[in-house]
Amino acid sequence: MRFGLLGYDESIGWLLDAARGGGHTPGPVCDVDPAVVLSLPGATATAWETLLDAQSCAVILVGADGWHPGRADAVRALVQAGRTALLSHPLDLSMVWAYELEMIRQDTGARLVPFLPERLHPFVGKLRVALEEALAGGGDLGTAETLLFERHLADRSRGAVLRAFARDADLIRAIVGSPGRLSTLGGGGGGPGPDDSIWGNLAVGLSGPTSLPVRWQGGRGTPVGLRIRLLGTAGEMAVEIPDGRTVDCRVVTATGTERMPFDRAAVALAELQRIVAGPTDPSSLPGPSTTPPPATWDDAARAIELAETVPRSLARGRGIDLHQEEFTDMGTFKGTMASVGCGLVLLALVVILLATLVGGIARANEWDLAERIAGAWPALLLVVLGAFLALQILPLLVGGPRGRDG
Repeated sequence: MRFGLLGYDESIGWLLDAARGGGHTPGPVCDVDPAVVLSLPGATATAWETLLDAQSCAVILVGADGWHPGRADAVRALVQAGRTALLSHPLDLSMVWAYELEMIRQDTGARLVPFLPERLHPFVGKLRVALEEALAGGGDLGTAETLLFERHLADRSRGAVLRAFARDADLIRAIVGSPGRLSTLGGGGGGPGPDDSIWGNLAVGLSGPTSLPVRWQGGRGTPVGLRIRLLGTAGEMAVEIPDGRTVDCRVVTATGTERMPFDRAAVALAELQRIVAGPTDPSSLPGPSTTPPPATWDDAARAIELAETVPRSLARGRGIDLHQEEFTDMGTFKGTMASVGCGLVLLALVVILLATLVGGIARANEWDLAERIAGAWPALLLVVLGAFLALQILPLLVGGPRGRDG
């Protein structure tokens, strides 16, 4: 398989090493440092438009380092062209951009794979099973009390913390489901300035489909990575996932410690190859049945939405409800029509008031032309509102909603 490259970062470097070890070759390389091009035998630096050609490469790897609007436009164009791509996560902490890609993907059939391999680790499946048992009040842990995500960070700036939360938010969704409310510990911050120090020890509370409280905490610690703790009335289970490509993960319970190596790049590459190979039987998906399914771009967009909500919660000093909207062309059309409808109602009131005022002044001054124009407002409103109502049948003419697979 031949890879194209658009941008670069650490996770993309891991993937390239794993791909070359599996006999895959690099192809066109775009928007990266010249030193990276020299380190890739067979790679050719070129303009990103080359990647639009399906003959140039089978898969495009998109990195986050040095992200800029031009690369965002390039990714959008590649999705419009129906290309297959693996995208580092998160590329851009913009919910609007992420959902725009998802809507384009639904139309074009492009296959997008976010780099979120952690959810496929067998230890995550073990944690899900333990959580289900604890929620039912059984198992070795007793009744579940809380689920803690402790993220140890070397860089605790705003951007680094939000990017780490965007990655962990997908794991939270995979384990406990989509949260309905997000709240933060802190206040008056959320932006550059004196209050920016709150990012160093940010705490985020999430309430999901179960009554179990979920808490994410970012801070200093070693080793750098993620520690997940499921606390029950009778015990505790901890899963430790260090940062890095190939790491030694551990699950710690009262009965002992179990270790397992984990190669993020190998897992992501295997998932990418499965996607490129085409639809397969669900039983062939990686991992045991208790392991969450591989992440889709919709999952990545949901995680970015959660990360984008954190600064808003900090700035307002309160929790924010998450509505889990389905972002489709039909949903956008309905939202737009609802907004336009409200605007038309307000506009109609303004027109009626102005027409009445102008008509009264015209009659008092015997301005026949102005009086006739002012008196035409009922017909004008009827035409505008009739055209608006006629637009409501557009979905029936265009066709039903498109699927969300891919």
